[in-house]
Amino acid sequence: MKTIAFFLLMFFILQFTVAQNDFQRVFNSKINSTKENVRIEFLDDLGNSGYLPISIIKGKTHGPVFTIVAGVHGYEYPPIIATQALLKEINPEELRGTLIIIPIANLASFYTRTPFINPQDQKNLNNAFPGKKVGSITDRIAFFIRENIIAVSDVFLDVHGGDAPEDLLPFVCYYDNQRKQEQTNLAKKLSENSGFQYVVSYPYKLTATEAAKYTFKQAVQDGKIALSIECGKLGNVQKENVNLIQQGIYNMLETMDMYYNGTGAHKDIVYRNRQTYVKANVDGIFYSNFKAGDEVKKDEVVGYTTDEFGTILEEHIAISDGIILYMLATPPVNAKDTVMCISSYVEN
Repeated sequence: MKTIAFFLLMFFILQFTVAQNDFQRVFNSKINSTKENVRIEFLDDLGNSGYLPISIIKGKTHGPVFTIVAGVHGYEYPPIIATQALLKEINPEELRGTLIIIPIANLASFYTRTPFINPQDQKNLNNAFPGKKVGSITDRIAFFIRENIIAVSDVFLDVHGGDAPEDLLPFVCYYDNQRKQEQTNLAKKLSENSGFQYVVSYPYKLTATEAAKYTFKQAVQDGKIALSIECGKLGNVQKENVNLIQQGIYNMLETMDMYYNGTGAHKDIVYRNRQTYVKANVDGIFYSNFKAGDEVKKDEVVGYTTDEFGTILEEHIAISDGIILYMLATPPVNAKDTVMCISSYVEN
């Protein structure tokens, strides 16, 4: 039995090494003005298989490595469609540096229309970092992204949107990491120049040994310039949000002096740096007259949950003044679900 286990372990390690070498072969190529697509295959010891699609675009001249990841949640469609457009539009002859684009990080979620998780192992890729070299398929994908993609990136952009049940106000965000001020300042600059009106910062208190869990938080922990776009909602493709994501990325690339197709910063940037979360305590049917982008006041009733007979089980109360960044916008609600994220600005 120990012999079989040993050979299985060696097989999985060899599989990872081959995948790693395939990516490294393309990334380390000295040929400029090229675009090459690779598929990194994964197989876990539960029999789950899949692949990670990666496009590597090498510019005419050397420069930064800018990584764009979409589809960490496969039901968030505007980011996925925006990266599809970028893959068609980016001209390597006009690019300085290297673009690494993962157009759909969670293919199993995408093709099965499954919100939040990979249905193969029931794990959330955006809660799996730093991942595991030998683990289930989600663990392995997270590990590969951390060890290979994040490791070579100068800038790491993770693009999300509202998943199937979520209404969301478009915004760009970064972590306010005081211990790495240079990277934080650059992430803030890219956020401000993105063209998004709402620029949101989150506090960063993660130690070097704690699990990052979130995709771009792992990049922050690893010392990279890292940020995220949140744009799109309710499991639909909204053309205006696709365009907003595309233009946001072009604005960031122009800020990095990599590609020139930007439109500049929003003329009326709104900053937010404090988020509070309204949580559900019961299962039931959720009701609210609010939508993402609405202003709410502390202690205001922002929704309620009933049982299947219409009896009110719980009222949901705003914890602070602020604007609704995102919220539950479909009737089913489960205990511990985030019903609403309220964002405000507090002077430091």
